[in-house]
Amino acid sequence: MTKTNYSPIRVIVADDHEIFRDGFRALLKKQQDIELVAEAENGKELLELTQKYKPDVVITDIKMPKSDGIQATRLLEEKYPHIGVIALSMFDEENLIVDMLEAGAKGYLLKNAAKDEIIEAIKTVFHNGTYYCHHTSNRLAQMIASSKFNPYRKTKTPNFNEKEIEIIQKICEGLSSRNIADTLHLSIRTIEGYREKIQEKMKVHNTAGIVVYAIKKGIYKI
Repeated sequence: MTKTNYSPIRVIVADDHEIFRDGFRALLKKQQDIELVAEAENGKELLELTQKYKPDVVITDIKMPKSDGIQATRLLEEKYPHIGVIALSMFDEENLIVDMLEAGAKGYLLKNAAKDEIIEAIKTVFHNGTYYCHHTSNRLAQMIASSKFNPYRKTKTPNFNEKEIEIIQKICEGLSSRNIADTLHLSIRTIEGYREKIQEKMKVHNTAGIVVYAIKKGIYKI
């Protein structure tokens, strides 16, 4: 999936609630580099529209009539593995999020995600990255890390120094930057600097990304 200056990221949104699709349409209409090419009400329609429009990214609700998001994602992964699928979920759907990732989704968002995060997720997945919602709980991150989903299988593990590894492990234990700073007798600004460097090395966007990466790579043991 390569993007030129002249071709916006083509997106299909699938959700059985019209009000939700209206909100997405209004949001994406304001983006010059993202184009909403179609909207689906259910999984069956999503597959038909994907075949017709060949989007770059699909954003789909997990629970839908006529083939749910998990079944649709599995079929999309088989037929169009280059398409980046982003799952849409509610707070209480942790097991379903894991199922979506194992089916082939490359990211997920909670339905109340902020506009900036939605745009960030679309662009990340379009460029073959993995996106974990900013509001991911430590429990869900560990569930994902323990699942069959593993986008890091073929990636080389960067070198981390002792202090970075210590901070990674504290993050995986669920400690905040303030807690880590207090524990290691460092300033919050110093911890945030380490956190940014760690995310850069891992090529992840947030705490959930650090946790999943660290567990998958054996830096932290559950």
